[in-house]
Amino acid sequence: MNTKSLSWSSARNICIVKTLAKLGHYPTRKSEKEAWFLSPLRSETQASFSVSLKKNLWFDYGLGQGGNIIDLIMVLKTYSFREAMNFLAHDVSHFLFCPNTIPNKKILNKDMRITRINFISHPALKKYVESRGITYHVARDYCREVWYRVNAKEYFAIGLENHLGGWELRNSYFKGSSSPKSYTSIKRKSKTLLITEGMFDFLSLIILEEDLVKASDIIILNSLAFTNKITGHLTNYENIRLYLDNDSAGDQATAKILKLFRCATDERNSFRNYKDLNEKLMQCKK
Repeated sequence: MNTKSLSWSSARNICIVKTLAKLGHYPTRKSEKEAWFLSPLRSETQASFSVSLKKNLWFDYGLGQGGNIIDLIMVLKTYSFREAMNFLAHDVSHFLFCPNTIPNKKILNKDMRITRINFISHPALKKYVESRGITYHVARDYCREVWYRVNAKEYFAIGLENHLGGWELRNSYFKGSSSPKSYTSIKRKSKTLLITEGMFDFLSLIILEEDLVKASDIIILNSLAFTNKITGHLTNYENIRLYLDNDSAGDQATAKILKLFRCATDERNSFRNYKDLNEKLMQCKK
């Protein structure tokens, strides 16, 4: 596609997050509304470059400057308007922006088809796990590179398999799962059980407490909805250590397990100033 066939409105509808990923820039944290990056326009240690996931607009708080994808490419590449349009023309059919960057999970689980599973090798996935503070070797040992198809399009993500054969899937702009969704269990015939809420909490715990993790059984809930599902499997443990998120939902799930099992302990004091284990790890590495 050339610049004559690429309109301004089409160009500005190219996803900023996906374009930044192509250029090697990945978010340090995300919410439903925005993604935060270390600025691609200057050197910094605290992320102050924001991308709206609703409006597909960026703003660099350090520079006091922002705009659409065309503005970003012009500044980032020191391109003229025509050069920026020519650069974006190559990606318009693949990187179109969708305000709902995370597909509806019910639709996704119904329509998703896993096409292949490999050891992690894609450079974008390696960069993504590293952007979350996880070493490639740790991710490779416990996760896989999962390719899946939705609506005739193929995608790839880091995958953690659950005990029913479904997958928790993550990449720099997607968070979802395949069917059947459930918790993940790793058994080592230990009397100590560690319980984390999500995939990256578990991977972070390996970095922070490697010896403990390797000597313990593990349950990754993948969703707090599975708290009730696991209680029947906890009766034979002498020590249950809980690493759930520091939020109201994590409080409730932790309190429920503490009430049921006297051998359970709340380990969140070790990351009390952070939302979860991964946030602590990322801040420690900075």
